[in-house]
Amino acid sequence: MNIRPIKTESDYRAALAEVESLMLAEPGTPEGEKLDVLTTLLEAYERNHYPMDFPDPVDAIKFEMERRGLTVADLEPMIGKRNRVYEVLNHKRSLSLKMIWRLHEQLGIPAESLIKQP
Repeated sequence: MNIRPIKTESDYRAALAEVESLMLAEPGTPEGEKLDVLTTLLEAYERNHYPMDFPDPVDAIKFEMERRGLTVADLEPMIGKRNRVYEVLNHKRSLSLKMIWRLHEQLGIPAESLIKQP
């Protein structure tokens, strides 16, 4: 197994190509272990070179609504009356700490995303 640190963009592309060729490797085999090590190295490189930012809080809520098939009425226990939900979804009202807590607890939306400045 010839594995090196991923330091450059060309190292990164080569590691991606290697992972692609190993995608069907069985766990516990030398190829499977090489796949595990390479994916760990790729994740570390991507974390440092391609950091992901949290989405806008309203976009996060709308995404979760779409994913779960929720309606405005479903958000009322977490945000408040229907008009308040619409105000939040239309960027007319900011989320309160209580709303953030409820959305995080009940929908699993990361709190970091909900507290981000729009």
